[in-house]
Amino acid sequence: MASSSTRSPVSLAERSPQFSGTELAQGLAPPRQFAEASFENYRPDAEYPSQAEAVEILRTFAGSWSAPARGGGLFSRKKKTPDTRPGIYLDGGFGVGKTHLLAALWHAAPGPRKYFGTFIEYTALVGALGYAKTVELLTGSTLLCIDEFELDDPGDTMMMTRLLTELVSTGTRLAATSNTPPNALGEGRFAAADFLREIHALSGNFDTLRIDGTDYRRRTLEGHATTRDEADYAARIEQATAAGETVSDDAFDALIAHLATVHPSRYIGLIEGIDRIGLSHVHSTESQAEALRLVAFIDRVYDAQIPIVASGVPLDEVFGGDMLSGGYRKKYLRSMSRMMALTAAD
Repeated sequence: MASSSTRSPVSLAERSPQFSGTELAQGLAPPRQFAEASFENYRPDAEYPSQAEAVEILRTFAGSWSAPARGGGLFSRKKKTPDTRPGIYLDGGFGVGKTHLLAALWHAAPGPRKYFGTFIEYTALVGALGYAKTVELLTGSTLLCIDEFELDDPGDTMMMTRLLTELVSTGTRLAATSNTPPNALGEGRFAAADFLREIHALSGNFDTLRIDGTDYRRRTLEGHATTRDEADYAARIEQATAAGETVSDDAFDALIAHLATVHPSRYIGLIEGIDRIGLSHVHSTESQAEALRLVAFIDRVYDAQIPIVASGVPLDEVFGGDMLSGGYRKKYLRSMSRMMALTAAD
């Protein structure tokens, strides 16, 4: 092993991670940040009773495991008992603890076969294994948790509708989170009306549980993401490297360009073994494609709780133009909050 005196920063832009379908499936578990998540260590905000109510409803859901009824289809707002539908959908703003609760449910669910992943990871699994083999792999699982449910692509919508409907028919239960109510998925992103039937079919399998509240990260953070001048940035990278950390050092443009060559499901491989991420010469972008790739990357960095050292424009100001008023507004706001937390941890 190299000593700290000879250690040098690595470049994420030089990494090209590859995962087989089997490896993707093996990674379908809560991220390290939520490895110990439970209903007991969730801290509901007393000002928002729906948070404490959500804990009790999910406890009931976890404690009444039974094969879901056939028929119906994934999100009704009718007040029913939690086990009347095979799935539960956690709807609420970012930073209210939905992922913590989803992970707590996963831990509480009977095993041994249960899966936890983001929407992107499940679609990537289908891409790697093929639809039939994915169904074969997931059939018989007790619970499928889908974090950050998205509807950015009509093809993914129809594929996930079909996949989840097949799994529900064999007894698998479902839980999902999103910052967007089920009936608004896809709104402002594509012609959702053209896919209304698919969206309704997907939503019919879920009872919707609304969780109100404010972003817990912003309760302790103010202002903007931390940024450094170039000299301070270089000194911080050198200091962390000398301390024996595995540090990455990339220019913002180089990383953004490289993200376009890596499937988002493989972003976790980019940061494997990294203790601290360095991004220099950060600037705003008006490219929606670049912005969405950055959001997906930051999600994986946040899951892994890797601090970021940055120079240039504060990372929470990278989404330029009218992005914050478009269909992806909630995604960008969530990412801004996470970038503030990650740079504050530096």
